[in-house]
Order: sequence, then structure tokens, then C-alpha cells
Amino acid sequence: MCGIVGIMDIGGKREIDRAVLSRMNETQHHRGPDEADLYLEPGIGFGHRRLSVIDLAAGLQPLGNEDGSVMVCFNGEIYNFRELTVELKALGHVFRTRCDTEVIVHAWEQWGEACVHRFRGMFAFGLWDRNQQVMFLGRDRLGVKPLYYCLTTDGFLAFSSELKALASLPDLERRIDPRAVEDYFAYGYIPEPRTIYQGALKLAPGHTLTQKVGAPLAAPVKFWDVPFAPHAPMAGADVEHELIERLREAVRIRLVADVPLGAFLSGGVDSSAVVAMMAGMSDQPVNTCTIGFQDPAFDESDYAAQVAVRHGTDHYTGNVGTDDYALLDTLAGLYDEPFADSSAIPTYRVCQLARQRVTVALSGDGGDENLAGYRRYRYAMNEHRVRGRIPAGLRKPVFGLLGRWYPKADWAPRVFRAKTTFEALSRDLVEGYFHGVTLMSDAMRAQLFSDRFKTGLQGYRAIEVMRGHADAAPTDDPLSLLQYLDLKTYLPGDILTKVDRASMAHALEVRVPLLDHQLVEWISGLPPSLKLQGGEGKYIFKKSLEAHLPHDILYRKKMGFSVPLAAWFRGPLKQRVHDALLGPLLSDSGMFNADYLRHLHEHHQAGLRDYSAPIWSLLMFEAFLRKELRA
Repeated sequence: MCGIVGIMDIGGKREIDRAVLSRMNETQHHRGPDEADLYLEPGIGFGHRRLSVIDLAAGLQPLGNEDGSVMVCFNGEIYNFRELTVELKALGHVFRTRCDTEVIVHAWEQWGEACVHRFRGMFAFGLWDRNQQVMFLGRDRLGVKPLYYCLTTDGFLAFSSELKALASLPDLERRIDPRAVEDYFAYGYIPEPRTIYQGALKLAPGHTLTQKVGAPLAAPVKFWDVPFAPHAPMAGADVEHELIERLREAVRIRLVADVPLGAFLSGGVDSSAVVAMMAGMSDQPVNTCTIGFQDPAFDESDYAAQVAVRHGTDHYTGNVGTDDYALLDTLAGLYDEPFADSSAIPTYRVCQLARQRVTVALSGDGGDENLAGYRRYRYAMNEHRVRGRIPAGLRKPVFGLLGRWYPKADWAPRVFRAKTTFEALSRDLVEGYFHGVTLMSDAMRAQLFSDRFKTGLQGYRAIEVMRGHADAAPTDDPLSLLQYLDLKTYLPGDILTKVDRASMAHALEVRVPLLDHQLVEWISGLPPSLKLQGGEGKYIFKKSLEAHLPHDILYRKKMGFSVPLAAWFRGPLKQRVHDALLGPLLSDSGMFNADYLRHLHEHHQAGLRDYSAPIWSLLMFEAFLRKELRA
């Protein structure tokens, strides 16, 4: 696992400023503290920070072919590199190392842009081919590894693992993108391909970019998508058996490392399943770690301990106190752009804990998106069934009116929050789902933003992100469509971003077996009824795991990975909230309606509404603005 940077003169062969390239590289020191190197030739420069995991002695990058005409800098792991090495050697290619990085070089020589179809793993890389005068960027299918890029004002194409490296460039256009702000306060993160800056982009998952010298900036090209192609009918027992075998294989290929390896164990279904598979393949106890919370409402450590005992792991637990809010400013620097998932705090702590004993950790991320594990799928499908029984011409006027006039009841159990349900029923499937997952609703954002800022949006609305993905979706099934939307937005934009930055802050590599693309493809073809059945998410996954995990691990209520924001904002962070929401930074930005900021603050403090999530998003945005002022 590493940090990569690169600069290319797309117009010719101007020299790359070594000092600028080195500064970019050093902003990502935390991603690869073991080694670093630069490569420069006329018109091109690559930089690399290395976290040594495989072939510790010979894997230094940037790495080239025999004559140096092809160079690559790479972040990630190619799990089938040994098979590809054998194939490429048979085709006449000569290898000088036993690391997976060199496979990319020779795969490019052999298959060109199609090389990415041969890679099984998580990857982001930049490759330079001097003979063809081409730079080739690639990002893995699900977006496990990040890749940012920009065209500077003086005509250089630059890329990096983190946005902070691009932000160090003197010629990056760093104006805040109003559409990114609208997206952020809707989703809590900024979905691909946008970033907070108008001048920088994310390369979307499953995309490549081929830039030729002398050509205008190239457009990204999609090379993969989740197929959702139905399988031939299978008996339930056969599905369960094949699911376990495919999971076992996805875990097995992720156990290759020349450094200590372990796993996160939350006590939830997904991480417990990964640990169960690991334990069945190892003669030694698996290293597992858990973060516990002092507040029992958030603590799952007892469930993790059950799994650890059952599978004989070498288990250790750390604790997050009810006052662990000191990371707020740290997170602003870690994520480089506004990021409002407060579970970044315990994620940071569990990565910190894991790094004390291992360099590589397997996680259970991706199971909820793949197998319909989120409760919101159940709610959305219930609403969709009701919606389908009412003529479209009646839905919007009737339920829209009820939604406007019914009182808000955030404090009540969801079943009693009729206002939210009425509002969802007045919309179509995609708009209803968007409304259900937004951090701040359309109505709230309309009050949050100043008139000047709304004018600058020129009618843009954050739902356009989901609409665009829905239009491209390879499925018409409603549940599969919602999963597809999450696989394209929430998974890469929130979950994988959160884990990548938190793990890399501690030089920890995290591998995600449930996002093995072959496993994802196969699961996508299962009948939706096997994923969500009778209100039970991950139905077939849980059934297949009954021989491997305790019943109360599989079928207990999902808790999530949360922190007590409401209590913090009315207690130890009360002054911080006051100063951020009512202080000059947000007000002077020109983006916000000061009266509505005061409303959020006063109603939350009075206990009239729980505005924890919106307030956290504003705190993180204010912290980002303060960081920008210091830049």
C-alpha cells in the first residue's frame, strides 16, 4: 500500500520541477513511511511513498521494464499477480522482482489499455509509455483505492492518491465548486468524480484515462460495471455452498503478505464472516482487534469477543471514550475536503489499534451494499410497494400535502415518523431513496444556503448524481437499482474513503474480500429475494454462515459504528458548536443563511430537534475552511 503522485506535460517535454514533485510526494509520507523515490525525464515525473508488504527488498517504485521505456507508480495489491507473472513469462517477458507492481508494466506491454481487465485486486496507478508518448491512469472496479487528478493552469496533468498532494501544486485551480458544496450537504461526502475544488477531479471507480502528449485533456473511460445479470436458477443449498466457497477464495487470495496480517472484528456479520474464513485457513490464531465504547448503546465488543472465542483468535480490544472528540481538526486534515461521516472517529481509532500489531488487516466492508444489509433498503422497498398501489397522478398531490403539513418527529421511532414516509411516498423510487439517505433534505438545504449561493448553483441539485447513475444502471429491479446507487455513491464516496484515509494515516493496509470483483459480480446475479427476504437483509448470506457463526451474531439488530454526537453538542462541544455555526467563517463565506445556522444551533441546544448530523457536517465544513485559510 502506497502513495503515488505524477506530473505530465500534456503539450510537450517541459522539465518537471523536481522540488514541486518532491513536495507533492512528501504530503503523502504517512501512506508509505518505509521508502520513497522519484523518477523524472523530459515531460514526465513520478513519485512514490512505499509501505512495504510484498517483496520487501525489491519492490521500490517507480518501477520500469527492462529498458525503462515503461514506468509505473502503483498503490494497491494485484492478488492474481503470480498467475499473471507465469502467463507473461511464457509470452517472453522478463521479470526482475517478485512483486505485483511489475505485473502492471508487462501487462501494459502485452495488452495495452485492456490490461486492467486482467487485474484482480485493488489498485490505482499511473503508467508512462515513452515510446507511445502516453500516460495511462487506472482505478480499481469498486474504488477501494483513490486516485485524484487535475489539469493545472499552465498545462500539466497531475495525479495523486490524496487531494492534499494536488493542493500543494502552485497552479491548481482551488476555487470551491458550488455543486460540490450542494452534494456535500446532501450526501455528507462529495461523490465521484467531483472534488471540493473546481480544478480537481476523482477518477471514478472502474475507469481509466489515456492521455497522449499533444492532445487535449482526455475523458475517462469506463472498463467495468456491476452486471446484475441473473444466474440460472439454483437450489438454496447450492447457493449457500457456492457463496461460502467464493467468500473463502476471496479471503484466501488476500492472505499473501511478507508482514504481520490480521483482521478487524466488530461483532457484525461481515467482519465476523471474514474472520471465520481466515481462521479456517490458518494454523496460527488470527490477529483480530475491536474498538469498544464506554457507552453501552454503541458498544459491540462483547459480540466480537464471542466470535474471537469461537474461532480461537488472538484478540485485543481498545476503547473509545464518550469524550473522544479531539480528532475533529485531525479529520479535516486527513480527508482534505469536507467529510461528514462521524464514524471516521472510531474508524481512525481501530486502525490505530490494529497497526500496533499488524501491517495488513482484512475488513468486512461492502457486505451491506452487496447483499442488501442496510435497513434503509427494507424501508425503501416497503414504500415502493405502497407507492405502486396508488396512481401516480394522486401520489404527489396527496402525499406531498401530507408531508408538508405533518409535524417532524426525529425523536420518535422510525415507524412513527410519518412526515418522512409521506414525503418519500410522494416521489418516485430514486427520488424517494435520495430523500431517505440525505444528510439534509432539499427543504433544509434551501434554507441553509444564501440566496447568492443558490443563484450560483444555476438550478443544480444533488439528486442529479443518483439520477445519472440510475439512468446508466444495468437493472430494472427496484432493490438491485438501490444497491447499484449505493455501490456507485455511498460505497466509494463514504465507506471506502473513510477506511482508506483512516488506515493510511497509520500506514496500515486494509483489504476487503467482500469487494472482490468476481464475488461482487456473482452476488449481483442472485435473485433479489435471496438478499432481502421477509424484512431480513443479507438473507442468503446469513443462512450460509449458520454453520460458522453464532445465531445471535447473525440475527441480532444491526448497531452501526456511531458516536454520541447529540450529547457532545449539548455538552463538551457546546462552545465549539456555537463558535462554528455563529462565528464569522461560515457567515463570511457567503454560502450560508446566518438565520438558519442560528435556528439549527438554538433548536438543537433546546432539545426541540436532533440536528446532530447537520451540525457535524457544518463543523467539518468550517474546519475545512479554516484549513484553507492556513494554506
